[in-house]
Amino acid sequence: RDKWSKKMDFLLSAVGFAVDLGNVWRFPYICYQNGGGAFLIPYTLMALFGGVPLFYMELALGQFHRTGAIPIWKSICPIFKGIGFAICVIGLYVSFYYNTIIAWALYYLYSSFSSSLPWASCHNPWNTPHCTNYFGMSSNVTWTNSSRSPAEEFYTRKVLEIHKSGGLNDLGGIRWQLLLCLFLIFTIVYFSLWKGVKTSGKVVWVTATLPYIVLLILLVRGATLPGAWRGVLFYLRPDWGKLLSTAVWVDAAAQIFFSLGPGFGVLLALASYNHFHNNCYRDALVASAVNCLTSFLSGFVIF
Repeated sequence: RDKWSKKMDFLLSAVGFAVDLGNVWRFPYICYQNGGGAFLIPYTLMALFGGVPLFYMELALGQFHRTGAIPIWKSICPIFKGIGFAICVIGLYVSFYYNTIIAWALYYLYSSFSSSLPWASCHNPWNTPHCTNYFGMSSNVTWTNSSRSPAEEFYTRKVLEIHKSGGLNDLGGIRWQLLLCLFLIFTIVYFSLWKGVKTSGKVVWVTATLPYIVLLILLVRGATLPGAWRGVLFYLRPDWGKLLSTAVWVDAAAQIFFSLGPGFGVLLALASYNHFHNNCYRDALVASAVNCLTSFLSGFVIF
């Protein structure tokens, strides 16, 4: 079986898998919704007693058996082999979901190369009379229940063209621009994996480090804007009373599992390319710590 060229290739792959939209967008929202700074207590406890042990267990199992998600269950308990197939089916569904989001991001990247951003004004062919630009020069903007921001109308009417669909029984035509973006994303993913860890180990040096560069740039930029400190207070002001709610602890557990990603079979596969005596315990601690700190940092960037 192939081996990682460098130890850092594996670490970056594990971090790159764990750090995703769950850290950058979902954690700040969940943290704000469940008591701000007080939410860090159940989040940390769930990470220590739930997320990190499972993260370590998957790395250890993959490294010991040196097989992927399907054959490893045949080695552990043959009757559970169906779990491996279920993991692959779930992974297929998630790849449809995430690659579609990345295709939207690629379309936005392409659209941003115009002289004026198409989601910054209401003077575009797809805008409706309900479009209200609260970033305009006028200070007496009236916002009603029917008002829509230019960014929302760009997404729903230009990107997705939802207004051309009559419902689930009439999805409308295919957006060839989005289809092309999705095809490009799947092509990039394929060529990132087609030679196994020999190619993916090089790709992660870009895919796992670039988000941190972007986050730091946005953090510095956001810190220089007026009212930045009020945003931080809005994000971290603790509401200790919410710790008495069971829903907060459930959300903390869900966020840890959603963020670290145990049970998806990816950690099993990544660890199976390690050397047998690799210190996967240390790897689990490092990757989990980086993941949780990234979530915390992302909250400052977003708010």
